Amino acid sequence: MVAASTKESQKINYSIDLIDYIAYMKRFSYYVLDVFTAERYKGNPLAVVLTDSDLAVDTYTDIAREFGYSETSFIYYSQKDNALKVRSFTPTGFEVGGAGHNLLGAVAAALLTGMDIFSQQPGKQHVLMKDDFIALHIDHTNRDAPIIGMRQIPAVIKQQVPKEDVARALSLGTEQVSWQQLSPAVVSTEAIHLMVPLKDAASLSAAKVEKKALIQIAELYGFEGFYCFTFLENDPRYLLQARFFNPGIGIDEDPATGSAAGPLAGYLLQNGYVRPATDYKILQGAQIGRPSVINFNAAPEGIWISGSATIVMEGQIRI
Repeated sequence: MVAASTKESQKINYSIDLIDYIAYMKRFSYYVLDVFTAERYKGNPLAVVLTDSDLAVDTYTDIAREFGYSETSFIYYSQKDNALKVRSFTPTGFEVGGAGHNLLGAVAAALLTGMDIFSQQPGKQHVLMKDDFIALHIDHTNRDAPIIGMRQIPAVIKQQVPKEDVARALSLGTEQVSWQQLSPAVVSTEAIHLMVPLKDAASLSAAKVEKKALIQIAELYGFEGFYCFTFLENDPRYLLQARFFNPGIGIDEDPATGSAAGPLAGYLLQNGYVRPATDYKILQGAQIGRPSVINFNAAPEGIWISGSATIVMEGQIRI
């Protein structure tokens, strides 16, 4: 009888310890959104974790790796700054900045879950991406999928990259890597990417990544990813179709890349291929079954990238 009582006591103590441990673990709500689309299961998926303060970098990267999406964003409202604070990480531990799908999805998650992120801002609506001020414009016409505009700084065209090298890295012929007078060029706003004009939609679809070659070119010329694009002359809905590759940070192909659409908009504006302060659309992700629509409006003083996002999953994560 004594032995039985001891075993029962051990079981009770174990259960209490387990309950205490579970209660001790910190829990954060998370949402998974499809970004640059108003339709679920299209666009670029993004996990957004709602925290209560900054976390350790190792915690950010562990959670991003657990989700496995191209990027995971972490948000909380800072009373000190009167602004939503956002940080984003890839599964490989690379911290991503700029006004891309990682920021658009983060802001959409805040708005769609009822967070008050603008009422204490006396001036223009904005958020902080880590410590960078990024201006926003919100169109609430569709309350289930508001259109979120993010302002990028004016684009800077840095240097040309030999199209022969780019063609080899994309398994294309050299004659396919150009469009009219445009050639591959490194362009920056908050992020730095290579703009790769392609001859036609067939060339865009045929592009096949040689990862090692892409990484070598990116390191040599000091940029992050390859934004391949072509003009869609027979589709009135979109000006351009695009694909994005960034194997250096673990992105084989991205369904929607706002941080690259901004440099492209500025590149086209400075070369006379788009009109200033005019709305255009980019179709991206069609080749991988995740069609996305990125809106852009470029002017000499800055570039607006906009789109919608919708929630597809929610839950809790334990730390």
